[in-house]
Amino acid sequence: MSHRKRRLVILGVAASDSHAVANHLIAHALRGLGFEVENLGTCTPVEEFAQACEQHPDAEAVIIGSLNGHVHEDLRDLPAARAAGRITCPVIVGGNLSVGSKKDPRDLERLQALGVDRILQDPAQLLPALDELRASRTADRQRLLVAS
Repeated sequence: MSHRKRRLVILGVAASDSHAVANHLIAHALRGLGFEVENLGTCTPVEEFAQACEQHPDAEAVIIGSLNGHVHEDLRDLPAARAAGRITCPVIVGGNLSVGSKKDPRDLERLQALGVDRILQDPAQLLPALDELRASRTADRQRLLVAS
């Protein structure tokens, strides 16, 4: 009998953000789709995401929500965590990603420069993004096997 391992994601809300409702709704929806969710909750610093990645090396993504608009400052330690190999899976960020009503396209570029792989504008984009990232990583692994 084959036991297929459940897909695992690490979920949390950025360090300065205490908005919990969307976090719980996303965790519930992902679990309903068969995912295992390591939910770190609100006010999660990059260090806690890194520790969770070290405890769960098979995680396929870190998903970080932010509603207060301070995600750029909250993720200032992400480049160091990625460079040190502490967060090796893709990082997905979504929510309200800047303060104020005027949105600057450079805000998205700044997040990518910090090491964010996907930036979502709508929670409905999460499952397609996870599937796309998984397919991409599988294809990369297969290319490495063929090349070796």
